This record gives sequence, structure tokens and C-alpha cells, in this order.
Amino acid sequence: MAPPKTDEPSGFSWRDFRDLIIRAHIQLGAPIVLVWDNLRLHLTAGMRDFIAANAGWLTVFQLPTYAPDLNPTEGIWSLVKRDIGNLAAADLGQITRAVKRKLKKIQYRPDLVDGCFIGTGLSYDLTR
Repeated sequence: MAPPKTDEPSGFSWRDFRDLIIRAHIQLGAPIVLVWDNLRLHLTAGMRDFIAANAGWLTVFQLPTYAPDLNPTEGIWSLVKRDIGNLAAADLGQITRAVKRKLKKIQYRPDLVDGCFIGTGLSYDLTR
């Protein structure tokens, strides 16, 4: 087995993200809008070329280098950490289960998710 390339993580490659985005576009039958952080994978030449070639249905907003106040997921993680902050876990499995349980609860509370998005000051137009 060849060692991983130094410019790509051993998990998802930019091609995996590309394929996921294409499949989401096909399944939704609608344009895709991504708000991305500066994960190295998001900045590869291949991904930039893919985004440029598909600008008709793919819009990407790149967050500044460090902008937790603009990233709605930071609000979600804040809710998770608040819930498990005092957990005295016996092992990693217990932490994992607690995080999954909290994320599942948040999933069914769209008001919390919307609140995290609104807290960024960003807006979106669903009529496009």
C-alpha cells in the first residue's frame, strides 16, 4: 500500500468531496451553496478547478482564516460542549455516545440550528 500523499489527508480526498457535492446536487436537483472554512482540502487546485467549472450550480463562500463567529457549526459545538461539559467519562466511547446523543437531539430542534445560523449575522435566501 502506498503512503498517503503529503498534500492530502488520509481520510477524505478533494475528489471524495467533489463526488459528494455532485451526488447532493443530483439528488436535490438544485444549486448547492457551501460555506467553507480553510481546511487544506477545500483549497486544493483540483477543488478550485472543480468549483470554477461548475459555477452555474455551485457557489462557495470561503470563510476568513479564523472566523468562529461566522461559522454556524461553532454554535452547534457550543451547545454540545455545554451539555457534556461536566461529564466524567470512563472512556472515549462514553464521550462519543454523549456527543452523538446531543447532536441527535439538536437535529430535531430546527430552532436551535436556525439560532446558530442567525447568530452569525449571515443570511440566506430560500427563494433563489
